[in-house]
Amino acid sequence: MIHPPGTQAWDTVRPGLPKTIRIHESLTSPHPTHLLSQPRLQGNLVTNSPNSCPKLSILPMPHTKVDPAILEALGLDPANSAMNSHGGSGFASTFKITSEKDGKPVNYFFKTGTGKGAEVMFRGEHASLNAIADAVPNFCPRSHAHGALSTRPGHYFLATDFLDLGSSAPGGSGKSLASKVAQLHTTPAPIPEGHDKPMFGFPVPTCCGATEQDNSWRSSWAEFYADNRLRHITRQALRKNGSDPELEEAVETVAGKVVPRLIGDDVVGNIKPVVIHGDLWSGNHSKGQIGGQGGCEEVVYDPSAVYGHSEYELGIMSMFGGFSNHFWQEYERLAPKAEPIAEWPDRVKLYELYHHLNHFAIFGGGYRGGAMSIMKKLISKYA
Repeated sequence: MIHPPGTQAWDTVRPGLPKTIRIHESLTSPHPTHLLSQPRLQGNLVTNSPNSCPKLSILPMPHTKVDPAILEALGLDPANSAMNSHGGSGFASTFKITSEKDGKPVNYFFKTGTGKGAEVMFRGEHASLNAIADAVPNFCPRSHAHGALSTRPGHYFLATDFLDLGSSAPGGSGKSLASKVAQLHTTPAPIPEGHDKPMFGFPVPTCCGATEQDNSWRSSWAEFYADNRLRHITRQALRKNGSDPELEEAVETVAGKVVPRLIGDDVVGNIKPVVIHGDLWSGNHSKGQIGGQGGCEEVVYDPSAVYGHSEYELGIMSMFGGFSNHFWQEYERLAPKAEPIAEWPDRVKLYELYHHLNHFAIFGGGYRGGAMSIMKKLISKYA
C-alpha cells in the first residue's frame, strides 16, 4: 500500500473497502521513490484503485448481534457474545467479537465480504494463516472459521484470533522477525492429500490483491513458477489492459528460457517446498499480541500462501523494501543463500517480476515498465 509519510497506514483504503487488519499504526512509507506514484496492494485488498478486489460489504455499525453461523463455527453462546466495528473509520467492515468460553473472556476478529470473490479470498486466507501458524507458532493469528453468513445471503465471513497490534504485553518469545521468517522458510511443507511427497502449490486458490492465483500442485518448482505464476498473471494482465505483443513475447521468453536456466531443477540444488507468506512487505508485519494470550510478538498477517521455493518470498520483500541490513544478516545466517550464490540477485529479480506483473494486471500504468525492465535484463543474460 502507498501512503504519505506520517499518515495512518490503514486510513488510506479506498472508500467502500474494509480495512484489512485490527489496530491503527503510524507508518512511514518504506517504498522506493520510483514506486511511490503507483497504487499498492493492501494485503488481500488494494488501495487507490477503482477496480480493486472483490467487493466487501459494510455492515451496519454498531452491530451487536453475532450471526448464528459465526456463533456455531466458534462454539459461542449468543447470550454472552457481541460484536462491534473495529478498525476506526467509516469504511470499516472489520469487527471484534467479545464473548466467553469456560468462564474466561475471549476475543475474535472477523470480516465479511460479498460474492464468490470474497468466498474464494477468505477460504485462501483461512488456509494461509493456518499453514503459517502450523509452521511457526505465534507468528500470525490462527483462523478458526470461514463460510457463509446465515442471515445475509451471498455474504461470507472469516473469523480469526484477535490480533492486538497496540499491545506491549510482556512475556513474548523474544524471537526476531528474521528468525521467524527463516524458520518459516526452512520448515518442510506437509505432504498433500493424494501425493506421496511434498509438492509445489497449495490446497486452495489464494488471492494476492484482486488476483486469484492458480495453486494447482506441481512436482517441479520451475514449472509451477513459469505456468502457475508468470503465464497465469500475464493472461490476466492482457485481459485487463488489452493486447500487448511485446509484453507477451517477453514473458514467454522468460518462462520458457530464463526460468529453467535460473531456477530449473538441475540448476538450483535441492529446492524443497516451504511455506511462503506470499505478500510479505513492510505493511504486512508488525508487533502484537495474538488472541489475548502470551506477550507481544513479531507477527505477520494478510498472507497469500503457497508451498514454494523460499527465495520466492524475497521478490516482494525486495520490491518495496522496508527490511533492515540487520534483518537480512540474521535471515541469511539462518537461511543461507542457495547455490549458485552469484545468481542469487537475478533469481530474486525473477521472483520480483511476478509482483510487477500482478500490479500491472490490477492497476495498469507504470508497473508494465518495471516488468519490462526486469525481463529485458534477464533475457539479455540468460536467454
